[in-house]
Amino acid sequence: MQLPRLYVILDAALLAAREVSVRDFATQMRDAGVDMLQYRNKTDGPAVLLRDAEIISQVFAESAAMLVMNDRADLAVLAEWDGVHLGQQDLSPGDVRRVVGAGRSIGISTHNDEQVRAAELGCADYIAIGPVFATSSKANPDPIVGLEGVRRARELTQKPLVAIGGITLANAADVIAAGADSVAVISALLPAGESPEKVARDFLALLR
Repeated sequence: MQLPRLYVILDAALLAAREVSVRDFATQMRDAGVDMLQYRNKTDGPAVLLRDAEIISQVFAESAAMLVMNDRADLAVLAEWDGVHLGQQDLSPGDVRRVVGAGRSIGISTHNDEQVRAAELGCADYIAIGPVFATSSKANPDPIVGLEGVRRARELTQKPLVAIGGITLANAADVIAAGADSVAVISALLPAGESPEKVARDFLALLR
């Protein structure tokens, strides 16, 4: 599996706080040329998640972008999306594989060396490591791993590696240089006074 350099996370709560609609944000990501987008919604029920997933699917209908559902393997299947991303408290990748089948990708978040080692031995297709830097996108974030944590994760796994947490245009290149194949970006795509599309384009140009 080859990951694009930019892995966009559409966080429903963050968009609501910034008064940006799911459709508008997804459209701007598509127009910027984003190739991978994860939908994350920690607060709403499955009906809302499926409604938003349908909106995102419509927006990306003519695109080859990979669409990933956070946490909910069942909804990834119902939405006919490409993959699911798991946290450490979710179902195991092995259990999720039985739900989603062989044709969908599975990613898993890790926060320390032990979790990276376990993920390397499991059936997840890619591994996320973080938070690399301080982040405001999670209420109770795990301890920061820093660039050194990315380097160690790179040494511990042969799987594609996504770095997440506090990644901005100012530090993204350093994260890639530390060994990440891809950077996951959330709040940095929504700076005051700039369109998400422009910022996504800036990320893509930087990481090309």
